[in-house]
Amino acid sequence: MNFFRAMDISASGLTAQRLRLDIIANNLANAETTRTETGAPYRRQVPVFEARRASESFSAIFDQLTEQSERFDGGGVRVVGIQEDQSPFRLRYDPGNPDADAQGYVRLPNVNVVTEMVDLISATRAYEANVTAINSAKTMISRALEIGR
Repeated sequence: MNFFRAMDISASGLTAQRLRLDIIANNLANAETTRTETGAPYRRQVPVFEARRASESFSAIFDQLTEQSERFDGGGVRVVGIQEDQSPFRLRYDPGNPDADAQGYVRLPNVNVVTEMVDLISATRAYEANVTAINSAKTMISRALEIGR
């Protein structure tokens, strides 16, 4: 097993989860923002991830094209983009608010604080799991070097 590849995969997970945590923090910070630069309320953002290939070598591409590859060729995760959640805005009756419509309703962001907190806990646990995997790989590397002494 390639220990450095395992560390690289976990490092990509750390990067992805850190971005996820940043986006969640941004969503929570803007949970009451009724007007952005576009004039509309803030829209919840969600990161989009995809699997990253371990290698783009000729043999890997050849195996894929000829469908002869039966081995795992994962290389971690990468961020493809950040999408806006298209769920409807929340409405609150507040006729004194300058952003209220003719009926007195204010459109609030589509950010659900409970959902964001669940995502926050999930991202934190995933981050911790990747740190644990890196530490395990480091321990295995150091023990393998001790065997050689």
